[in-house]
Amino acid sequence: MQKFKNLLLVTSTLLVFGGCASKQEEEYNKPDVYWYNKMLKEISLYQLDSADETFISLESEHRQSPYLPSATMLIGMAHMEDEEYILANYYFDEYIKRFEKNDSDGRVRYLKIKSKFLAFKQQFREQRLLDETIDEVRKFKVEFPNSSYIHLVNDIESRLLMGKSSLDIEIADLYKRIDKPLASEVYEARAKESWENQKDVEKVHVPWYRAIFE
Repeated sequence: MQKFKNLLLVTSTLLVFGGCASKQEEEYNKPDVYWYNKMLKEISLYQLDSADETFISLESEHRQSPYLPSATMLIGMAHMEDEEYILANYYFDEYIKRFEKNDSDGRVRYLKIKSKFLAFKQQFREQRLLDETIDEVRKFKVEFPNSSYIHLVNDIESRLLMGKSSLDIEIADLYKRIDKPLASEVYEARAKESWENQKDVEKVHVPWYRAIFE
């Protein structure tokens, strides 16, 4: 009986490894359209980890594929929709580095700006990201003044500048509380530089459990 169990175990193991080998054999050296369609299917099923692996197969096996620009943009958009903004920006950066000539309307630049804008989760801890995104917006407006996305970028810029103004107001108030009036005046001036009409800027409400650390 024990020998039979051992035989079953060995046979099962061989079948498992054999199945894996067959699967591996099937999943390489495929046409670019195969990888592209597979990635689209995985994105549609929200299997983004698998989609990332499939993208790597497409990229490594078909460096010159005409599907690669579209695949790069789509996998970036999928991660943005899933609120994985760091990964989204990685793919958008890759697109910009390799395929920017295909982006005459600035669509991928806009998507990267939008992804960074959506990444603001904790307003008072993202000053560097805020400044970087404002810089990217200004660069976009210089390079793509006639883009069909320019109005969306202008809207994002307004929101970012109001956010920056709100942050500077908070810092100015902090310096007032610790009796540093000169520093407070500097940040009040900066707040007005970002957004002149302070009545438009709503004070950011932070939950008490976060306010302790802000």
